[in-house]
Amino acid sequence: MDVHPTEDQEELRRLARRVADQEIRPVAAAYDRSREFPRPVLERIHAAGLFDLQIPERVGGSGLSSVEDCIVQEELAAGCAGIALTLLANTLGMTPILIAGGEEQKERLLRPFTAALRFAAFGLTEAEAGSDARALQARAHRDGDGYVLEGRKRFITNGGVADLYTIFATLDGTPEGITCFAVEKGAPGLSVGREERKLGIRASNTTEVVLEGVRVPIADRIGQEGEGYRIALRTLLRSRATIGAAALGIAREALSCALDYAARREQFGQPIATLGAIEQMLGEMAMRVEAARLLVYQAAQRIAEGEASPLYSSMAKAYAADAAMFVAGEAVQIFGGYGYMEDYPVEKLYRDAKIYQIFEGTNQVQRMVIARALVKDRG
Repeated sequence: MDVHPTEDQEELRRLARRVADQEIRPVAAAYDRSREFPRPVLERIHAAGLFDLQIPERVGGSGLSSVEDCIVQEELAAGCAGIALTLLANTLGMTPILIAGGEEQKERLLRPFTAALRFAAFGLTEAEAGSDARALQARAHRDGDGYVLEGRKRFITNGGVADLYTIFATLDGTPEGITCFAVEKGAPGLSVGREERKLGIRASNTTEVVLEGVRVPIADRIGQEGEGYRIALRTLLRSRATIGAAALGIAREALSCALDYAARREQFGQPIATLGAIEQMLGEMAMRVEAARLLVYQAAQRIAEGEASPLYSSMAKAYAADAAMFVAGEAVQIFGGYGYMEDYPVEKLYRDAKIYQIFEGTNQVQRMVIARALVKDRG
């Protein structure tokens, strides 16, 4: 499969890298420390045209593909994964509408995102339904010409700032009854619960979302009744390549920091980059970054061509996440005591990397998906 970028894609990468260098890196540490939501930075990223790239042209969007989303996510996450995650969560929240919504729904719900900075959130996870999304307990019941939603969603990125939520709830308490709904900010009964205090990605907003008698008109049901679980799986299948791209950005940045430091740090009368032990570490780090890159963009290209595969999406997500954690950890080791200090960037990269092995399906779940796909293909 050809994963070579086009000139337009390279221009997009250059733009995203400039935005990361000029708008994100100078403030990344400050937002990490303060845990403040970086709205001013996000406004400038939006002004640069880097938000919501997959909204179709017919409703005012850019109409770009998963490949372009991965390019932007890699570059911005290299600057700050927490800030970049807000963009990724927007796409995640919109994807159920992109894949299962009707044309009227896309026009009404997505066009506003093309006119101004708005945020979306994906409401699947619950306290007892993480890796096992089929166990979700949020309920929906039919009431007249609409539905009423009850439940609590947990660990929702953009949960406290979203203008639009895609919420998954079951009509009958079974996985077969799971249905997807679009819920707009300000709906009576919709509120934000606790805001999470996180190890990493601290510039992203992560909260509970509480549903207490939230009325949703039938026009805001996404897909048919009982199709929600399938819609959620298709959404995650598409988003895992982009998650892998963000992890790739972290890994790439950690390698770059380690190379710069090793070239100037001297011990035993020579730069530590010339010491055999450090050479071995840097070589291994570089190989994992490049392997992650190939897997991520292969998966993204398949999605862009309509050939989304659980095998390749899960490989990309799991490998890139593991690579980010490994490379960031090795970078801390190369920095030695300095790497453990907040004065240097690699401790933040290490903290940010960990979540990529957990959310969007843990890496253990990804390996299960990979194995099952291999067995199924073998027949």
